[in-house]
Amino acid sequence: MHYRKLGDIQEDLFSGKITVEQLVASYLLRIQEKKQLNAFLEVFEHDSLEAARTLDERIRRNEKVGRLAGMVIGIKDNIAYKAHAVSASSKILQNYTSVYSSTAVTRLLAEDAIIIGRLNCDEFAMGSSNENSAYGPVLNPVDEKRVPGGSSGGSAAAVAADLCLASLGSDTGGSIRQPAAFCGIIGLKPSYGRISRYGLLAYGSSFDQIGPLTHTIEDAALLLEIMAGKDLRDATSSSRPVPSFYDCLKELPPSRFAVLDVVIQNESIQPEIKKNFTSLIEKLQTAGHTVETVQFPYLDYLVPTYYILSTAEASSNLSRYDGIHYGYRSPQATDLESTYRKSRSEGFGKEVKRRIMLGTFVLSAGYYDAYYTKAQQVRRMIRNATDEIFKNADFILTPSTPGTAFEIGQKSNDPVVMYLEDIFTVQANLVGVPGISVPTGKDEKGLPIGMQLMAPMFEEAKLLRAGTLLQNLCK
Repeated sequence: MHYRKLGDIQEDLFSGKITVEQLVASYLLRIQEKKQLNAFLEVFEHDSLEAARTLDERIRRNEKVGRLAGMVIGIKDNIAYKAHAVSASSKILQNYTSVYSSTAVTRLLAEDAIIIGRLNCDEFAMGSSNENSAYGPVLNPVDEKRVPGGSSGGSAAAVAADLCLASLGSDTGGSIRQPAAFCGIIGLKPSYGRISRYGLLAYGSSFDQIGPLTHTIEDAALLLEIMAGKDLRDATSSSRPVPSFYDCLKELPPSRFAVLDVVIQNESIQPEIKKNFTSLIEKLQTAGHTVETVQFPYLDYLVPTYYILSTAEASSNLSRYDGIHYGYRSPQATDLESTYRKSRSEGFGKEVKRRIMLGTFVLSAGYYDAYYTKAQQVRRMIRNATDEIFKNADFILTPSTPGTAFEIGQKSNDPVVMYLEDIFTVQANLVGVPGISVPTGKDEKGLPIGMQLMAPMFEEAKLLRAGTLLQNLCK
């Protein structure tokens, strides 16, 4: 029972060919068979089977069911689900049970999605390889010696290995799109504010966005449509009307694609990715679209700007994990100060501590203007330059990553090399625009290659249509 899209599942479900319980049981069996991938931190076996039986009964009675009936979803372990554990793959939130559900989860459940478990990720979503989890690395199902990407590595690996039909990830600097590219699936980061962040454990509040990872654009469009929209519990959520993204998936009219000059000239891009990129440009032109090379002088500033600002926000957001309110408390603590110091030192992993210290440094009195204020100014310049490109282009096209999936341990000793994995994805988060990674081929080792499209703010409908075009051109 291997399904790639919800439409096929629902066809078999409503014709009586399968039941939801059988579907869930087949996913549970595969999760067990692929346990070595370490994609799931916890499987909600009892809850998912119970929900499946209830849904089957409603279908038997010809009662109306939600649009996501038959959609089996895994959620990244930084998204709250009431009465279930949520730990952000960190020891500091060991044994913590969420007292409420995120808005994204609530909206999915209201449409009869079934949540099958919580997925491994880099601790507090900080990483590009899923090697920073307190519960061990996730393996890439395409090649188990390699990383699945991060931070939503478990989310990408689970979909790619058919352990669930779709998953939720979060994207702060590429954490949905990069693992999607490494695992050969679709990864969508919506515009900032399109999906409520209520119930998402905060890392970088002005960057974070929840988004879907799927096999098909259709399923990504449907999930986005259901999760999107204003939420009074998140002041940053957009009140813009949500179009029917699923119904918008018509053929894309002749469009203008911008290609950054610094990408074409970049020597650090893997040769097969560059070849795939130039081949895709030719296919777009043959199909009647315009592709123009544009100047973008800020590529080298994207990653430094992102890390200064995101670590500053992380330093503030993660101050709540203090050993007092909830989560891990050091057994060695003897007074208030040692409770704070020891609980945080023992509870957080190496990468999280590195980013908290960096963020605290750039916010400190003597360095605030030199780093944080300067980075905010550069962010505005990047935003202006991106807006300028979109005046004459419908989309910006880049590779999703500079290389294909690398081996576990290959880059973990050099944080700077690891941070540069995000070089093409952070622009969308700095600016707030939507981005999507679409699989467009494989390298000589059979590893997936992904291409990224960005569109102007809140133009997800157009972006999804362009994503479909890329998929069709690369079949």
